Amino acid sequence: MANPLVECIPNFSEARRPEVVEAIISAIQSVPGIHILDRHSDMDHNRTVLTFVGVPAQVEEAAYQAIARAAQLINLDQHTGAHPRIGATDVVPFVPISDVTMQDCVEMARRLGKRVGETLNIPIYLYEEAATRPERQGLENIRRGQYEALKEEMGINPERDPDFGPRVVGPAGATVIGARQPLIAFNVYLTTDDTSIAQKIARAVRHSSGGLRYVKGMGVLVEGRAQVSMNLTNFRGTPIARVVEMVRREAERYGVGIHHTELVGLTPQQALIDAAQWYLQMDAFEPDQILEQRLFEVSREAPAGEVPAKTAFLDELAAATPTPGGGSAAAFTGAAAAALVAMVARLTVNKKKYESVKDRMWQIIDQAETLRTALTRAVEQDAAAFDAILAAFKLPKDTPEQETARNLAVEQATFHAAQVPLEAARLAVSVMELAVEAAALGNLNAISDAGSAVALSRAALTAAGYNVRINLSGLSNPEMGQPLLDELAGLEIHAAELETQLKQSMKERANLVLP
Repeated sequence: MANPLVECIPNFSEARRPEVVEAIISAIQSVPGIHILDRHSDMDHNRTVLTFVGVPAQVEEAAYQAIARAAQLINLDQHTGAHPRIGATDVVPFVPISDVTMQDCVEMARRLGKRVGETLNIPIYLYEEAATRPERQGLENIRRGQYEALKEEMGINPERDPDFGPRVVGPAGATVIGARQPLIAFNVYLTTDDTSIAQKIARAVRHSSGGLRYVKGMGVLVEGRAQVSMNLTNFRGTPIARVVEMVRREAERYGVGIHHTELVGLTPQQALIDAAQWYLQMDAFEPDQILEQRLFEVSREAPAGEVPAKTAFLDELAAATPTPGGGSAAAFTGAAAAALVAMVARLTVNKKKYESVKDRMWQIIDQAETLRTALTRAVEQDAAAFDAILAAFKLPKDTPEQETARNLAVEQATFHAAQVPLEAARLAVSVMELAVEAAALGNLNAISDAGSAVALSRAALTAAGYNVRINLSGLSNPEMGQPLLDELAGLEIHAAELETQLKQSMKERANLVLP
């Protein structure tokens, strides 16, 4: 299976100082696995748009590093340009490319926004698919009045309060982070320097003033020529060809024409295919007739005999080797439970019926994913702990000193091998707590999934408990392990209470009576 890919297209309020742009690019490239696909700097706009892709975690980190670097180098109090802006890093959208969902990108936006707000003290707004309120879906609403107005209103007008970060604007301004479908930044240059004509055409074309759906536009002067600057937010709903022809028709009203057009950044291939089909009238054309398209599809096919990642661990578990064993299986099961909890919360968070618990569901998603990561890590940690016991037993014991050192190493490794599954047990109970809450508050259609998460996390606790006890039984000093056994017993009592709560929710919400 190919790696999941996310695209990020951050816009920075700088183009006239190339050394600043290069420093931001270097910050992005400092993250392994990131590929910068495009850079576009406009001197009149004084704005640079970068496009990079990678797996989600690396893209999220690269975006953070870029925002941090831009905040150090760009001062909005000294910035001028034709393009509206509120921040040094003005907008950071995430776009799903392959094997990534829009929900994944929304969560990336929320995590990044929270981190930037807390660590860099930059006010953060969420927009498009990640917006926390309807009026913030559109970037133009958030950016109204630009940096200067935001600086005056922040902390005074509650409507301008950010989603994350401080309610005060510094010289780095504020940043808008979100998730969206592919957007095409498309400019049409006219055969005139009369900006008012471009503004009239933009007004006719853009959706907000009665024009084409999925088109945002404004008229500006760039390089001595009037330009209709546009963002096409859904090229399938409103194709490029339709936009160009409407601009052409409107321009004729004022006795001017199209001088040339410009693509800012990258565009989906399908958008150009659609334009080619329209202009060339190739009604029977199919995208797989394009050579590069077929080569791309072939390159993403999994090699014959490749083992899917999700079955690889099970194959290792079934092998005739001592690790991974029951402790790793316990952690793996707990991670599966955490994944189910996150699924239930995700099936709840965007449903109008559950608007009252939306904020809590977002918290549950974050907490469940944190637990899933920790439990996934515990899979390897448990195997490593047992391997450490085996290594201790192999230490030399030819002299009394060596035997003493070996016995001490075995004792320490055995105690550690009990601590690791105990931590997995703690995590499993935390998953149970979230699962019970998801069953009580979450999407009723997924209540059985929340119940399954409780069952799996309970099984993870039981399996981890076996491993705690078997390792502690091997200690020469039983009293050393008593605090761990006491804690384990407390976790098991709490788990039983949680199961009772689950049964109550199942009965009240789904009319299910559990044994």
